[in-house]
Amino acid sequence: MSLNLPKNPFPPPVLQKNSYLFFVRNILSGTSPFRHRNVRLYAWFTVFYNARAYYPIFAILFLDLGLSYEQFLFLNAIWAASIFLLEIPSGALADTIGRKKLIVSAALMMILEMTCLLFAPQNGGIVLFTMILLNRILSGASEAAVSGADQALAYDTLKSENEESHWDEVLAAVLTLRSAGFFSATILGALLYDPSIITKAIPAMAHIDRSLALRLPLVLVFLQSFVCLFLALKMKDTELSSSEPPSLKKAFTTTLSAAKWVFTTPIACIIIVGGVLADSLPRTFATLTSSYFRLIDLPTWLFGFLGALFAITGMLTPKLAQKFSQKLPPRTHLLLIITWACASLLCVAPAFSWYGIIPAIAVMACLSWTNFVTSSELNKIADSSQRATVLSVKGLAFNLGYGAASLGFAGAVAGFHKSGFTKDQAFQATLWWQPVLLLALLAAFFIWSKKKATMNG
Repeated sequence: MSLNLPKNPFPPPVLQKNSYLFFVRNILSGTSPFRHRNVRLYAWFTVFYNARAYYPIFAILFLDLGLSYEQFLFLNAIWAASIFLLEIPSGALADTIGRKKLIVSAALMMILEMTCLLFAPQNGGIVLFTMILLNRILSGASEAAVSGADQALAYDTLKSENEESHWDEVLAAVLTLRSAGFFSATILGALLYDPSIITKAIPAMAHIDRSLALRLPLVLVFLQSFVCLFLALKMKDTELSSSEPPSLKKAFTTTLSAAKWVFTTPIACIIIVGGVLADSLPRTFATLTSSYFRLIDLPTWLFGFLGALFAITGMLTPKLAQKFSQKLPPRTHLLLIITWACASLLCVAPAFSWYGIIPAIAVMACLSWTNFVTSSELNKIADSSQRATVLSVKGLAFNLGYGAASLGFAGAVAGFHKSGFTKDQAFQATLWWQPVLLLALLAAFFIWSKKKATMNG
């Protein structure tokens, strides 16, 4: 006697549509919008490009190599200047000579920047400084080249198939996967950098030279750079809408045209200005989290795991942002994010030991939330012929805001310190002023954007 049992009595669980696992499964299996090669390659490229294992020990790494604190700050200013100077020209070039060429260039520069960092001699004086200087310039140029070009290529691929309505799904899935990659890289990088952990895991490395040990996270990112190059080379450019031959003159003409469009299109202007306010102060805090963790008396070994916790927040935020985007107009959505940032920074300021981790997580959520909203909305309204340039305008504006916020923070700390505050007291006093400043900017943005929105509609 045979029983009429189903062929698979234990069928796999059905993933709820639009869930995180549903999104990531689509990337892994190449289904839904990820069946298009460019979209799938974009997802993996941005993961390997951004998930860098040295991020949790970034400042410590440069100081351990032999740089002074002043040199470290100066070189990071050079990095920011490189992005600032090259952001828009690179986006314009992507719109004229093709997105793929810029993405391949970014991958090649990533290889070179990691080579400089990997082989920089510890305590090498002027040679060390020169190699790190070259690393910072190449790093900034690489980020400027890829900024906007990768998203524009993926979006135009969907548009060519009349599937641009799936862009929010792609963006949410990619940001989720990128956060997962950052989560893994953060933990792995912190563990690789800790000699005691390495010795316990691999006893044979007990006598490894410290100069070599501190480069282990760099080796991992160096290998990732070749993966990025491989992925970039497999991409295929979509047809550019312009029939004019590519040239630098055309690139700068496109730049001016995109900048004019942004500042004369009310909704685009609202998105970028609101995005700058939502991003600049939280991003400044993000670069100072290690100092904040020391202020609230957290052990140093915990920093990497907290970075991983922040990555989890980045995985959850895009889905929330997507839901809000479906229900709220861009202006209202940005006002919500800025208000969230104000409240989070206000809760950070008291610097409660251990409990201070909770508002820090809330502040970090602003970064991926703002990135999703601004990228999603700008891609919807920008013309294909200048999409990468418009996204580069956004990147330039964000870097300007971040630079101004960083300089303001540093100036405030220095001012409080000269007034007799200890270094920790000066740092915390500046934390108190951040939400006050952002609240004033929020009020100004509310009034200005309301007038702009009226002009738009």
